[in-house]
Amino acid sequence: MSRYRQVQTFAAVAQAGSLAAAARQLGQSPATVMRTIAALEARLQTSLLMRGPRGVALSPAGEQFAQSCRLVLEQTAQAERSAAGMHASPDGQLTVALPLLMDLQVFTPIAVAYLNAFPDVRLDIRACEGVPKLLKEGIDIALVLGQLPNSSEFAVPLGAVRPIVCASPAYLGKWGRPSTPEDLKAHRAVATNAAGYDAHWHFRCGRSIRSVKPTPALTCTTQRAAIHAATLGLGLIRCMSYEAHDELRRGLLEPVLSAFAGPDVPVQLIYRHGRRAEARVRTFIDFAAPQLRAHPAFQAR
Repeated sequence: MSRYRQVQTFAAVAQAGSLAAAARQLGQSPATVMRTIAALEARLQTSLLMRGPRGVALSPAGEQFAQSCRLVLEQTAQAERSAAGMHASPDGQLTVALPLLMDLQVFTPIAVAYLNAFPDVRLDIRACEGVPKLLKEGIDIALVLGQLPNSSEFAVPLGAVRPIVCASPAYLGKWGRPSTPEDLKAHRAVATNAAGYDAHWHFRCGRSIRSVKPTPALTCTTQRAAIHAATLGLGLIRCMSYEAHDELRRGLLEPVLSAFAGPDVPVQLIYRHGRRAEARVRTFIDFAAPQLRAHPAFQAR
């Protein structure tokens, strides 16, 4: 069996997390898949899979080799498409990762316009936290917040967002407008227990950071629900400016404590391969980046 076929088989097992699932995907028997992996491990003289009663898992060497396999297979497929004259024409699936609520507040109209302009592309939008690992997670482009770690990805700056505290006009009319973070002790709050949202609210007070943990009147499972509850007058909410962009624009929420807001957070698109990126990646960057830069949600100041 060729080395390339061994790499294909191992990559399928690593992605599926199961010999049987990989066998179904490849149209082979589990015994054939097992023999292929055994031959690959013998050739490399290392164990790639850890076998147990619940199935298989990647060994540390297998984790590293799986990333290399994905890169090899991706580059091979790209070379074949380029040789066939497909590289210049955007088509196929484009996977884009976004922070939570970015699709609702900012991204969807731009995505629809892109698909109307390039109807042969299929767009798969995924929610993510932090900076995803593009190659490992099978993501073409990611819109990320914050400073980027050193990596091989290319970055396109879009603007900035900021953390804010806001409430509905009805709430502020009833409970008053807080002037300092200390005033929050006399206010009601709405919070979320979803991953990635801190129970402490951080404020910039001169050169120091002040942390306050308000007692929420309501804790929601999603930030979207918490923002909606705040528009109904239940209490103050802390969020990123883009998360409540539409509610702020329509006057359903008003910012407070702006003088104590934390620093702006940069926003950027990241992708791989630069000018060698596939046509659907390059056309999306060229199409979406100017619109995202011009979007008021990314004009933090």
